[in-house]
Amino acid sequence: MAGPILVFDSGVGGLSVVAALRERLPQAALAYACDNAMLPYGRREDAWLVRRILAVCDAAVRTSGCVALVVACNTASTLALDALRERLRVPVVGTVPAIKPAAALSRSRHIGLLATSATVSRPYTLRLIETFATDCTVRRIAADPLVREAERRLAGEAHDAAVIEEALAPLWEDPELDTVVLGCTHFPLLRDALAAAAPREVAWVDSSEAIARRTAQVAAGVAPAAGPGASFATAPDAALASALARFGFAAPQLLHLG
Repeated sequence: MAGPILVFDSGVGGLSVVAALRERLPQAALAYACDNAMLPYGRREDAWLVRRILAVCDAAVRTSGCVALVVACNTASTLALDALRERLRVPVVGTVPAIKPAAALSRSRHIGLLATSATVSRPYTLRLIETFATDCTVRRIAADPLVREAERRLAGEAHDAAVIEEALAPLWEDPELDTVVLGCTHFPLLRDALAAAAPREVAWVDSSEAIARRTAQVAAGVAPAAGPGASFATAPDAALASALARFGFAAPQLLHLG
């Protein structure tokens, strides 16, 4: 049976991936699921997170009838991707920090990685750096407050410029840095604000296009888009409903975890 491509994130960060998916697969039906009841994921214990991610994704896949799952969350991907692929019967596309394209792009060989605290120090992230950026100086910055700023922006509130400037400040301690990896799917939603806060021009790199490309390769039997896509959440939230509507999704249904 045909079904949508399901995009999952802890909050609204996956909407940055939705935009890339719609550009590459404009006729595809999309659905969205988020675990907003437990936002943010970045500071929670790993074993608990794996259990939670499995439970939420399992419920969302069953409820949505999707033909593929896009885990549009770096934390969830680096922790639970293998477990999700073992549990689920649909293709699962993960998200990893865009270290490889950033290394290819950087001329100075000085790169910044802006991510949540759960991602910047994870062994998976360190292996990416060792594999694809061995000749680069990589400044890893935990910028958890930016998650909340992205959530606020999509809720229709103004972002706090001071919070953004403070989060970015450690990057500019390296005068040769010319490329910044946005290692959380929430962060591209703030791209214009990040660029405005930068004291000089740098390249901002994220994984959304690569995710969309991979999804197009593995998703089969995708239903055609027909009106607003279904969405799912783990807690009621009027601001979330408004943000999802702006990205072409119906008001979220509450997920019931088995």
